[in-house]
Amino acid sequence: MKFNNFLITMLLSGFLVAQASADTDALVQQCNACHGENGVSQWTDMPTIAGLAEFVHADALFVYKDGDRPCADSEFRSGDTSQPATNMCQIAANLNDEQIEAIASVYAELPYVMAKQDFDTERALAGEAIHNQHCDRCHANAGMDAEDEAGMLGGQMSGYLRQTFVDYAAGERDQLDKMKEKMDLLSDDDVEALLHYYASQQ
Repeated sequence: MKFNNFLITMLLSGFLVAQASADTDALVQQCNACHGENGVSQWTDMPTIAGLAEFVHADALFVYKDGDRPCADSEFRSGDTSQPATNMCQIAANLNDEQIEAIASVYAELPYVMAKQDFDTERALAGEAIHNQHCDRCHANAGMDAEDEAGMLGGQMSGYLRQTFVDYAAGERDQLDKMKEKMDLLSDDDVEALLHYYASQQ
């Protein structure tokens, strides 16, 4: 009798694990419909999420869930593109804590792929100097070190980064005090140079 109970418990546990895995796979496919296959974006306004540190990704989803970050509507880019436009606040609101952690874990295991983008060499060199002076302490390796737990900058989609700078400047996106101090020092030309520097990381 004890053996049968143990067997039933093991079978049930295995079923629940398999079900959770299937649910996560379905959620990841929904994410990929906007962020690209395996989380690698092909669209300048859409960030690549593959390779993000698990903490960074989960934290972003929790912030979206709370409605504390700008959420622009977006059409689905692949898969069933007939679905109505949605935004990250709506998507995250439908996720529970376990699903958020599972999604973040999946993408953290995927390789980060730098985007191939146009950039101006002179501006990129100026941007490198600005990055090294103001940003490198928290965003090492051109902002591509996942261990910094500070998102990905180098090789990230320029349109997305440009909008992120706009949101920070407008006070629509939370930031640490030390980051705000750095951001307040940047001129429009500085921001443009940084965008070219990050785009040059290929």
